[in-house]
Amino acid sequence: MASSMDRRHFLTLAAGCAAGMSPWPASGARAQAAGGRRPPNFLVIMADDIGAKELSCYGHATHRTPHLDGLARDGVQFQTCYATPICHPTRLMIMTGQYGCHNGVYNFAGRRGGPDPNDPVEDMTNHVNFAQILKQQGYATALAGKWQLSGKVPTLIHECGFDDYCFWAYKHNLPEGVEHTGAWESPDKNKPSRYWHPSIMKNGEYVPTKPDDYGPDLYADFLIDFMGRNKDRPFLAYYPMCLTHGPHVRTPDTKALEDPKYDKPPRVYQGAVEYMDKIVGRLAAALDALGLRENTIILFTGDNGTGGDGKGDPTELGARVPMIVNAPGIVKARGATDALTDLSDVLPTLCAFAGAPSPADRPIDGRSLAPFLRGETDAARDWIFSYIADRRILRTSRWLLEDNSPLHYGRLYDCGDSRDGSGYREVTVAGTPEVLTIKEQFDAILGKLPAPHIPEEGHPAAQKKAARNDRGRERKRR
Repeated sequence: MASSMDRRHFLTLAAGCAAGMSPWPASGARAQAAGGRRPPNFLVIMADDIGAKELSCYGHATHRTPHLDGLARDGVQFQTCYATPICHPTRLMIMTGQYGCHNGVYNFAGRRGGPDPNDPVEDMTNHVNFAQILKQQGYATALAGKWQLSGKVPTLIHECGFDDYCFWAYKHNLPEGVEHTGAWESPDKNKPSRYWHPSIMKNGEYVPTKPDDYGPDLYADFLIDFMGRNKDRPFLAYYPMCLTHGPHVRTPDTKALEDPKYDKPPRVYQGAVEYMDKIVGRLAAALDALGLRENTIILFTGDNGTGGDGKGDPTELGARVPMIVNAPGIVKARGATDALTDLSDVLPTLCAFAGAPSPADRPIDGRSLAPFLRGETDAARDWIFSYIADRRILRTSRWLLEDNSPLHYGRLYDCGDSRDGSGYREVTVAGTPEVLTIKEQFDAILGKLPAPHIPEEGHPAAQKKAARNDRGRERKRR
């Protein structure tokens, strides 16, 4: 794959890291620091399985998310931001700034349209990610929460540019000979718990937990400690959350309540959403206490649409996630904006704020949002993109193409000024000059964003699922 870093290139990069050399120009954050201007810190939070519609600032009627609402009000809330509809390719996209056509990952390995499990693109060391770039600019780097990417102990996660980590560990993430002593998510004990009595790995060591230990709090505690230890230098704290992914269980705020409604959907999911928001508030408060709030950019997003209501579908409902950016001393308070973004923009945006050049040896699909966030311009992107397997989603401010593949055109909508699915009008077969023009424009864009060619007739189950999704989507849009 031309876009992946080959083994020789990676070894050269690793050797440079060990020697304190940067494979990118020695400007940016190091030069800024030397000139007396400290570059900003970054707290990047990616919640799990949560579409934009689940937050009250995006219109949810009952979910209470006051901390995120405040960050959105006093920062920038993108009304339309796309991840991919499933988490694995999203994790590659946000970290590399590349779409699947350039990083090689369109789906989970072994699934429809996904790479072979042994394909080099599945190895994160064959990609350049934002932690490596910022580390070379003098940043301290840490990851907490959910990794779900490649690597083995003892180099696990460190090899991808993170100085410190604390994450929910699967059985295969544990050191040889170590067995998990806590709770399990499955009766067959194949998947350790991520929530109560969780399986935790911290910097190569298994950390035993207690029955009353709640994973999301442990991950947040770790990042708060990391930020405190590195308050005198720029840092990147990356928190791919476990919340709000299933299994949906009570949180510390609902565990002691006798009301049985907190054991059943949708209230148990509401509890997860609201505790996620509470953790965001804890992290922001910790930055305040450290005196770092004004020089720290908080970026909050999600990895795909809501589980059971969009996730996995090649639709806007599957791809649309929250995107909130806040930094009182850096980011202009715009509130809700119709400017477009997708998660490929995160890497170039972090690079721009840090004064770090993006990698020049590979295509970077994202665009820096820094000028827009600073208030230097009101212009952002003309279009955004998402994908899963062979299916693509393309969006401009007005027009939306869903479920498109090289062998299947998909559905084209005139969205007008709407951003949440309401009032969209399907124009797939319309022959007006306006529609024909946008089809030509979309064809030109998609010609540069190839997808795998997968015959549809071999996947009747996928077709049945698509039909169900069509019916559900139309009900939502009526």
